[in-house]
Amino acid sequence: MSESVVCLLTFFAIVYVATCIDDKCAACNAVAEELELGLSSEKPRNHLDMRHSLDSKGQRKGRVIDYRLSHCNHMLDGFVRLKVSELRVVELLDGLCEKMQDYTLEKVDSTGGRWIKVHDWDSLTTNRQEARAYSKDISSYCGRLLEEIEDELADLIKKGSVRTGNVSKVLCQDLGKHCNKASDPHQVDVNDHRLSHGEL
Repeated sequence: MSESVVCLLTFFAIVYVATCIDDKCAACNAVAEELELGLSSEKPRNHLDMRHSLDSKGQRKGRVIDYRLSHCNHMLDGFVRLKVSELRVVELLDGLCEKMQDYTLEKVDSTGGRWIKVHDWDSLTTNRQEARAYSKDISSYCGRLLEEIEDELADLIKKGSVRTGNVSKVLCQDLGKHCNKASDPHQVDVNDHRLSHGEL
C-alpha cells in the first residue's frame, strides 16, 4: 500500500513538473538553438533556372530564382519565388518541436537549470523518467510558441531576416517576447560531450 502511494506521488510530481516551464526565456533559447542548427545545416540549393527560351543570339533568356528569398520584381517569377521560399520555411519548421524531445532540463543548482540536448538517453545519470517529462514539456512549449508566432516567423524567414547568429533575438525577444534585452542569455550547449559519456 505505502509503495503504491509513493509511486503515485512520484508520478504526480513528474506530471506537475511537465506541465509548466518556469524559465520561458531559457526554453525559448533552446528552441532558437535547434532552429539555428537547422539553418546552419541547410543544404545548398541550386537556384531555380527559368531560362527556357533562347533570344535571337542563341543566349538563354529568362530568370534564375533564388531559393532563399521571396522578394519579387515581376508577377511571373514572384509566384515561383514565393513557393520556393515557402518550401524553405516548411523544411526549417517542420519537425522542429519533435526535435525538442531530444532536450531536457539539467539542474544547475536548487534554483534553476538549463536546457541541454541529449545525445544518448541511456547514458543519463539523472532520473530518466523526469528527464523524459522535461523533454515532453519543452516540446509542448515549442508547439505553443510556434502557434503564437509562426506566421510572423515564416515571413521573416522568407525575407531573409532570420540568419544564423540572430535566431534567439528574433524568436525570443522580437516575436515571442519571452526574453528581454537585459536578460541573461541562457545558452544551450548542444556540443556538450559530457552527455554522450553519461556525466549529466
